[in-house]
Amino acid sequence: MNFGWRQFDVVAHLVPMRRYARSLTRHAEDAEDLVQSALLRAYDRRGSFRAGEDLRTWLLVVLHSTFVDGWRRQAAERARIQAVSEAAPSHAEPAQDHALQLGQVWRAYQGLPDEQRAAFHLVALEGLSYQQAAAVLEVPIGTVMSRLARARDMLRRLDAPAEAAGRAPRGANPPSLRVVGGSHDPDA
Repeated sequence: MNFGWRQFDVVAHLVPMRRYARSLTRHAEDAEDLVQSALLRAYDRRGSFRAGEDLRTWLLVVLHSTFVDGWRRQAAERARIQAVSEAAPSHAEPAQDHALQLGQVWRAYQGLPDEQRAAFHLVALEGLSYQQAAAVLEVPIGTVMSRLARARDMLRRLDAPAEAAGRAPRGANPPSLRVVGGSHDPDA
């Protein structure tokens, strides 16, 4: 037999529900949330309440199952987070260093004289041959090569200011900024 929700006197059972919820969650706010969720679930499942059944017991069963379902959901979420954290690298290089260096390179590239920037862009970024770049710029190949060499040199100085100033120790590593086609490029 199905009873309407109005026949339930849930207000009389709120105190025991809150006490039990507090016992389960160990936290007043979480207990209130649990009682609210349990009441919503009880309302949705009111058709499962049988005449003659103890309403308080039935509400506490609904509360308990709501808590267990939430606990299982949280445990599954913790397991997923743990799995992701184990799969993620434990150390990541600071992004700000890379962004700072990239910004410096961009500003240096933008600061190149127009002729050098054009030659550098066509050869290093667009991948054109010296012959093709010379045709685009309508200059001799030697001019393209000269402009490109000067542009590469200026960009390399950005990465190795101490070396450019003659203060680099002997045997120091070459600059880490690799400019395509320069003296540090084995394919050049």
